[in-house]
Amino acid sequence: MSTNNRHQRPKKTTWHLHPRLDIQQAPSDVFMNFEAFVSNTETRVHSHPWGQVQLISGGILEMEAEGTRFLAPPHLAIWVPAGTTHRSYNRRPIEYCSLNIDMSLTEAFPAKTSLISVTPIITAIIEDFRLRQIGIPETEKDQRLIQVLLDQLSAQEVEQHFIPVSQHKYLAPVLAYVEVYPADNTSLKEWAQRVHTTERTLARYCQTELGMSFTEWRLRVRYLYSMELLRNGRSVKQVALTLGYRQASPFISMFKKYAGITPEQYKYRLLPVIQDES
Repeated sequence: MSTNNRHQRPKKTTWHLHPRLDIQQAPSDVFMNFEAFVSNTETRVHSHPWGQVQLISGGILEMEAEGTRFLAPPHLAIWVPAGTTHRSYNRRPIEYCSLNIDMSLTEAFPAKTSLISVTPIITAIIEDFRLRQIGIPETEKDQRLIQVLLDQLSAQEVEQHFIPVSQHKYLAPVLAYVEVYPADNTSLKEWAQRVHTTERTLARYCQTELGMSFTEWRLRVRYLYSMELLRNGRSVKQVALTLGYRQASPFISMFKKYAGITPEQYKYRLLPVIQDES
């Protein structure tokens, strides 16, 4: 499901334009670029003659690729095929890695910009290269690691959007409200009454327009919101209560479903990024 609306950013936000990397020719069939992006960084509109996987830790990466908005928390990477025009934003500090891949090695990757699940193996290999400051795999050992990395990435489940949007007259006001107030517990039946339709009709449009139920969509919004609350120092219990849970365990289960780790593990991983921010 594609969205052709422009991503709206707060007018008062001061955005930092990331300097363009002047790479005329790829130094290797596969090479990596590691950076630490400060809050409110955006890149210029650009494209590459090679495929690119963008991976992050710490925050959320937002991207526009050929008129479509993509939003990736750390458990998802963004795959950008060769020649695809795109630009990205991050509202909070992130540790960033771009994995650049020659077209001859990307036949098993999606034909269009997509979100790819990030497994623990992918995370471990990327972190190993980051810690060793390896941008170009030159040794036989590192080249084997790259092959494992490419095999892992090309074999993962693909999503078009983590938080799909819709301009449908019934859905648009509902989705806009929930994005602003993620903890709101208004039922689908109540929303249907507010937008003057039936619950069944609204549920059907959720499936056709979003590709998922309203409950699933709202859970994903809450998951992203919980990441923000955890980053701001809230305890797991406080976040659970804020989101309407009576106890922490259901929230922990929800968070782990998407992130693959618990909220406490996520907070631990955030420590270096939060320290850089302060």
